[in-house]
Amino acid sequence: MLMQPLPNTLDVRKAAARGVSLSGTVEPTDLVRLSELLQGKEDSVQADISLSKDEENRFLIHVVVTAQLTVICQRCLAGLAVSLATDNTIAVVWTDEQAGHLPRYLDGLVCADEACNLWELVEDELILSLPAFNYHETEQCKELLIGYAPPILEDQDGDKPNPFNVLAQLKPSKKH
Repeated sequence: MLMQPLPNTLDVRKAAARGVSLSGTVEPTDLVRLSELLQGKEDSVQADISLSKDEENRFLIHVVVTAQLTVICQRCLAGLAVSLATDNTIAVVWTDEQAGHLPRYLDGLVCADEACNLWELVEDELILSLPAFNYHETEQCKELLIGYAPPILEDQDGDKPNPFNVLAQLKPSKKH
């Protein structure tokens, strides 16, 4: 089943008052901050967003994001496939002061304009869910890095000059 693209912006207050739910995909290349952390171009991001109002008349966004991304292994610099999944409920507020008065279990999204950027919301959720460091398993990185190691040349005569012989000549000799 082919998913429709997620709209970029939405008036979340009106949508929350009506109880709107939407699902869609976002191209990782459209998420500028996230795409800087990625290596793959064939990645996929899917978001399910439900908007509602709670009993205290707050506008809420329930966002569930799943993604298959290719990040850069920080050990060998090769691509590393990761699966991410987030599930968060966010309260829409108009000012930072209102965000400060939210209960601890709710994150605040300051949305001063009528339209809220849904792509940025999805991007924030993914960036927060990325591991701090991305690594392959140690053995897997070693296998990838072995191709970059210079070939080991064996000395045919076995008589290599000692590079420290020059220092021995500089050392003062002891005279008795």
